[in-house]
Amino acid sequence: MIFILFRTFISALRSHRALALENLALRHQLEVLKRNAKKPRLTNRDRALWIFLLRYWADWRESLTLVQPETVIRWHRRGFRLYWKWKSRPRWPGRRRVPTEVRDLIRQMSRDNPLWGAPRIHGELLKLGIEVSQATVSKYMIRHRKPPSQGWRTFLTNHAQDIVSVDFFTVPTATFRVLFVFLVLSNARRRVIHFNVTDSPSAAWTGQQVVEAFPWDTVPRYLLRDRDGVFGEDFVRRVESMDIKQVLISARSPWQNPYVERIIGSIRRECVDHTIIFNERHLRRVLREYFKYYHGSRTHLGLKKDCPKPRPVELPDHGPIDSEPMVGGLHHRYFRQAA
Repeated sequence: MIFILFRTFISALRSHRALALENLALRHQLEVLKRNAKKPRLTNRDRALWIFLLRYWADWRESLTLVQPETVIRWHRRGFRLYWKWKSRPRWPGRRRVPTEVRDLIRQMSRDNPLWGAPRIHGELLKLGIEVSQATVSKYMIRHRKPPSQGWRTFLTNHAQDIVSVDFFTVPTATFRVLFVFLVLSNARRRVIHFNVTDSPSAAWTGQQVVEAFPWDTVPRYLLRDRDGVFGEDFVRRVESMDIKQVLISARSPWQNPYVERIIGSIRRECVDHTIIFNERHLRRVLREYFKYYHGSRTHLGLKKDCPKPRPVELPDHGPIDSEPMVGGLHHRYFRQAA
């Protein structure tokens, strides 16, 4: 009997609370509609009230007319996210953030030096007055494939004194013949050691050109070339007999032999593209004139604006500036003429 009376009392309290909440919801919606606007806009307080009703009143949907129930649920979820964002805010100052320029420097060091680990990069940063932990360096450095390998540029730079590059390029003549020019280039100073012209290159002819390019004790250690079929068995046998190690670039990868490809482009752009070639003799003469200009007068970005044959700086007190036409007038050499 007591239990039944208690349940009746609780039900009365619940019905009274539900009625109060319903009145609150209806009054609030009437107040919103009385606002001076064609389409009343709900404020954060209005949203907070409906989120409260959502949590503590089961029949809140039956009295809602201003918006859809899904809108109130969306407000509740947004408020939930904001609440946890506020609750998860840092309440004490943490570790200082690593400046962007330091992070970029760590990545640059690990990119430029694939053989360096975190301790080596950390030591380098300490020598530059940058105080960071080794764990921070390990976090921001670039992960290289294992084992680390040097790039082609690094290999060419480290062995430039002992590397020559060889390649062919073609030149059409006035009678529509195609002539083949064979180049032997020293990578150290971008100097053309040897060249020759033919209309029918072969492995034996190409091997003979290498022999003529390196008399006596001037043989290089490495010879960099592509996989062209003209470098056949006769060529390989002749080069091996000279104790030269051949380094073959990947198939269809001319960028791995950049120095000789660059000079071939320069020869085309600065010389043969502006000249009508008649025969082999004429092409040899034109190329000799161009190489005279190329070695002694033309400056190179890769040589710090110097020439393959170092060119002295002429100061203003040496006299007025004069010029000399070269390569038939396609280029000029400027110099100071002593009075």
